[in-house]
Amino acid sequence: MQKKHYIVQKEKRKTVTINFSRKKMDGFRVTPHNQISYPGISVNSMLLVKPSLIEKLLKKKNQRKLDYYLQYIISLLSEEGADDDSALHIALNDLTRYREIVETKYQKYLDDKYINLLLKKIDLLDHEIQNRVFYSKQMKIYQTNIEEEKEKSGKSR
Repeated sequence: MQKKHYIVQKEKRKTVTINFSRKKMDGFRVTPHNQISYPGISVNSMLLVKPSLIEKLLKKKNQRKLDYYLQYIISLLSEEGADDDSALHIALNDLTRYREIVETKYQKYLDDKYINLLLKKIDLLDHEIQNRVFYSKQMKIYQTNIEEEKEKSGKSR
């Protein structure tokens, strides 16, 4: 396999554009999300080809995503006064979507042991949300039963 080398040189008052065919290259595509302007090379997208670099990047990305979901779920579960289950359902749908991304998109870049561990963590978060939704429904049923009993008993003499 012949390696291709690209050299980027900066010249004054000239814009250098590098174009090459990505159809033949296999790798993980990354696009920058920051909007910081700085002098130098502007990158619209990058194709990572080295498997060890892809694995490190995806593990770091998944760890940040799991930490974010954990903090979000903890904040949802710690709100005692929140009777609205819509936030819990949104979090449940978001976790389901994230699980599908892990199973489809990251499966070919990460080893099976790490994918199984990641899916177990996602299942644990999913289980906690489902428990909270079930508990919330049971509490609503209990509250309506108490209100119905009060209405039936009414005032007695």
